[in-house]
This record gives sequence, C-alpha cells and structure tokens, in this order.
Amino acid sequence: MAFIKPFKAVRPKKDLAEKVAALPYDVMNTQEAMAMAAGNPASFLHISRPEIDLPEDIDVHSDPVYVQGRENLAKFMKEGVLLQDDTERYYVYRQKMGNITQTGLVVCAGVDDYQDGTIKKHELTRADKEEDRVKHIDALNANDEPVFYTYRNAPAITATIDQVTKGEPLYDFTTDDGVSHTLWDIADQALIDSLTASFAAIPTLYVADGHHRSAAASRVRDLRKDANPKHTGSEEYNFFLTVIFPDNEMTIMPYNRVVKDLNGRSFAEFMARVGERFEATPVSGAVQPGERHQFGMYLGGKWYVLVPREDSFPENDPVASMDVSILQDNLLSPVLGVRNPRTDQRIHFVGGIRGVEELERVVNSGEYMVAFSLFPTSIEELMSLADEDKIMPPKSTWFEPKLRSGLFVHLLD
Repeated sequence: MAFIKPFKAVRPKKDLAEKVAALPYDVMNTQEAMAMAAGNPASFLHISRPEIDLPEDIDVHSDPVYVQGRENLAKFMKEGVLLQDDTERYYVYRQKMGNITQTGLVVCAGVDDYQDGTIKKHELTRADKEEDRVKHIDALNANDEPVFYTYRNAPAITATIDQVTKGEPLYDFTTDDGVSHTLWDIADQALIDSLTASFAAIPTLYVADGHHRSAAASRVRDLRKDANPKHTGSEEYNFFLTVIFPDNEMTIMPYNRVVKDLNGRSFAEFMARVGERFEATPVSGAVQPGERHQFGMYLGGKWYVLVPREDSFPENDPVASMDVSILQDNLLSPVLGVRNPRTDQRIHFVGGIRGVEELERVVNSGEYMVAFSLFPTSIEELMSLADEDKIMPPKSTWFEPKLRSGLFVHLLD
C-alpha cells in the first residue's frame, strides 16, 4: 500500500511565483542556468543550481556550491521570497502544454516505501549524480525539487482532485515555453484524510522521472537516522517531495540518439553493416516513427527508415524487445562501438520535445555524424517492466511537460 502524507510547503509569495519557478536542475548545464537566471534574483536556480552565484571556474560538486545553496534558501525565506505554510497540506499541480493536460497531487512519499519496493523504479542511477543529490539535499536540509511519480488511475482520487480544482488557485501563470502552471492547496482535513486513505489502497507507485532524487532522499534518511539516537520514523527526513500523476495523463516522448562518428567506417561500410540487421529505406522527409520497431536515421543530409529484420531481437523478452534495446543491441553497440551508452562520450541523447529538427541541426553542424529518431516508450511498458523488477536501458523515456521547481519545497525538520 502506498503511504503519502501532507506537509508544510515552503513556497513563493503569490506575486513572485512566476519569477521563482524554474526548470529542473538536470535539464541544463551551468552556463544555461546562468543565462536563465540572469536579471532575476528570485529565480529558484539560485537554490537548485547555486554555482551560478560563484566564480565560473568553481567545481560544481565542491562543498562551497552546496553551502551556497543552503545560504540562498535561507536568504529567500528570510527576505519573504519563499514562505512556509502554517499547517500540513496536500497540493494539486496542473500543467497544460498544447493539448496535453496533467494534474498531479503534491505530497510527501515515504522512504520506507521506496526501500521496500512499494515505489518501483525502472532505471539504474549513476553514482556521481546520486552523490551530488545527497550532498545537495543534506546541505539544504530540504527536498527542493520534486520526484515525478505515476500510478494506475483511480477514479476516486481523480474525483477528489477535480473537486479541488474548481476552487481558487494559489498560482496560475504561463511560462515562456507556453506551458501553464496552476497550483491549489488542500487544507481541509476531511479531504486530506480521504486522499491519504485512497492512496493506501494503491498497491504501487512508479518512478517516472527522478531516480537520482529518490535514491538520494533514501540515503539522506539513512544518514540522519544513523545520527539520531532518538529516531522514531516520524521525522520529516523520513519523507520526500513528490508529485504523483495518474498514468492516463502521462505523456512520454522519444529519447533520440546522436553519435559523433561512424566508428572508423566509411559510409558504404557503415550502411552495409546496418543492412545486416535492418531494412534501410531512403525517404524524402524527416522521420518521426509512427509505430514500435521503426526508426529514423539521419546521415549525410538524408533520412532513412530502419526496420529491424526478423530474428534480430527476441520478441518475448520485454526489455530486449524495447526499441531503445533493439537500436542499442543491433546498431549502436556492434556497428558504432557504443558499448555503454551510460558512459560513452561519443553518444548524446536528445529529448523528443526538441523534435527531429534538432537531430538535423546537430548533424548538419558537423558536431555529430549520425542521428536516430525513435518511437516513444509507453507508460504501460514502463509500469509492466517495473512490476517485474526489470531495468530499462538508460535514456528510455522523456516526460513532458517538465515540473517547475520552486513552487513547493519540503523541509527535512
């Protein structure tokens, strides 16, 4: 059963919400973060990417960066940019992007649920990224950015959330990317109890986006538990910030690939190797695959449709039959020499929100040699694999719209 609890959010003053709200820390580099926060002292990037307030040559994983984040959070609260609610509440967060609408419940999830498998994951974490989040959360004494979870849709929960969204929102604004963000709070104890009970009937939550933040929250809890001889299990550090969306509102886009070179092969040699595992058909326009087991390839200014040949992958293996696995196992690894996509510097991943035009741009620039467009992984694939405790290949999913950071923060004590 899934345990959730309300919390006293630290959140922006109403007239500052739009200025505070920022994209997640991990969708940008330091230079991009500096540009996004330029001229905006209220940007949450001063907390989530605190290196932007330090010398440009600073090691982003050094202690002064984590200290700066803690100081910036304290400054935002002292100056009234961020204020803490006086009672524990749930919150409802709705995003609209074009014809996509997703409405999630903002809660604290339990580290115990994460550790015992009630919260299921589908990706491995990188040790360096996980360690960075541990130090960041521990220094801030807060979960400053939420994890993005999903669950199999439950009509009773949807009905309660719909009731809440008929009321006056706390915030309602549209960001430069055209995504609208609306937030409501739930302070009524009867509604809080109803939602808590409804989620107690949900057997499983699934990590959609935020494996490193989840793992880091778990490790921070264990650190604090070990350091607290009076630990009871009810301390705030036992819980972490989460937004939970029903599966029927989730939108997964493809996570496309670009590779810097052809692994020492000529165009003819490369195409011959590709032809051993795929039928490659040149086409006149850009290829955004419309079904599973179909790929687009952009090379030498031309697009090709790739369809894997029969027996090139085991159809009955739920991981090996994923499109990201088929491409990796039949082309990226054996032909292009990208054995480990988690660490190989020759491969780069492009979120589907950028479109196939971005693939053309990076190849035409000469920075990369070949690009591949994929059909998106489905939310049902994600949940089914997680139910079997299987791990997806890296960079299998790209969720949109992205949650904005800074609209709610969870303090650990």
